[in-house]
Amino acid sequence: MSVANEQVLLGLSLQQLTAVAEGAGQRPYRAKQIFEAIYRQRVQSMEEISTLPEALRATLQESGIQVGYPAIDRKFTSQDGTVRYLIKFADGQTVETVWMPQGDGVDPSEGGRRDLRNASSIPQTWDRATICVSSQVGCAVNCQFCLTAKLGVKRNLTAGEIVGQVLAVLNDQNVSPPQQRVNLVFMGMGEPFLNYDNFIQAVRLLVEGVQIPEARMTVSTAGIVPRIYDLGKESVRPRLAISLNAPNDAIREEIMPINRKWNLDALMTAAREYPLRGREYITFEYVVLEGVNDADDHAREVVGLLRDIRSKVNLIALNPGPGIDFRTPQTERMARFQQILIKAGIATFVRRPRGRDIFAACGQLKRTLEAVS
Repeated sequence: MSVANEQVLLGLSLQQLTAVAEGAGQRPYRAKQIFEAIYRQRVQSMEEISTLPEALRATLQESGIQVGYPAIDRKFTSQDGTVRYLIKFADGQTVETVWMPQGDGVDPSEGGRRDLRNASSIPQTWDRATICVSSQVGCAVNCQFCLTAKLGVKRNLTAGEIVGQVLAVLNDQNVSPPQQRVNLVFMGMGEPFLNYDNFIQAVRLLVEGVQIPEARMTVSTAGIVPRIYDLGKESVRPRLAISLNAPNDAIREEIMPINRKWNLDALMTAAREYPLRGREYITFEYVVLEGVNDADDHAREVVGLLRDIRSKVNLIALNPGPGIDFRTPQTERMARFQQILIKAGIATFVRRPRGRDIFAACGQLKRTLEAVS
């Protein structure tokens, strides 16, 4: 941990907070008070931790210790209720985090039904929501159909910066898990498995501190094979999703250069050896590109790849963007591809795009600031 981060509490475990408390001459129970205040009560400053004596709060602040919340720099709201957040960190770097309300239930935060926005096209109520979380500033994987790849990679996020995105969105939306159902998908900017240690630390804090069950979390990887094995050994872990996107090595190498390091044979072997828990499955994500990976023969190749793997497939029509040299497939082609997989016994779903009009959909995160037409 860098010197600058030693004074930031967000991202520290209870054990690490205990060391901070003892370093300040305090008993270990003070660490538990700080832990609960940061992660469960979601306080944003030391002075808000009311369980600590006022003198102690002042002492900690004077010594430079701070919670370390990120800032919400900008918000963009879609016609479907999706919200894209531009989150800014202490060094000025930014990432995007997406809020996606779903369903037609009651919002308990207001004791009843509540409009998400005043636009009539947006659902007025929700019974669950998903937060799409970033793990890096930019991305190094360079998938050819993804706008985030155009940014390159600037740096990894700390565990506190990953958790901080979730806390900032929960506070802004006035939502409190576990009373309200919130799912997390680590599918935003960056490849989580190239920032594995910070990602796993964040997952533990989100489970133990924020109280979001691991069963409501999913992490997506482009295919960092050694880390798939590592994830399988974790006692606390999200569900696994693999970005497949191609039926064979030739196509996958063209659209996903990472395949040159870990090819489909290595990737499928890791998937078959992954220790699935009861009722657990691996999700395979498949971005459909017109004329590239969408033929009937391609679908049959995918069936062969997934044979004997307890899995489901999410088909994702390409979300367009500037500089992306692929086309979005026709609805009929998506349906045909889906039916071939379903007839082979593979649960297959066509994912409905969320927030496409504000560049918040899958593959569109690139910190767009201009208005979307």
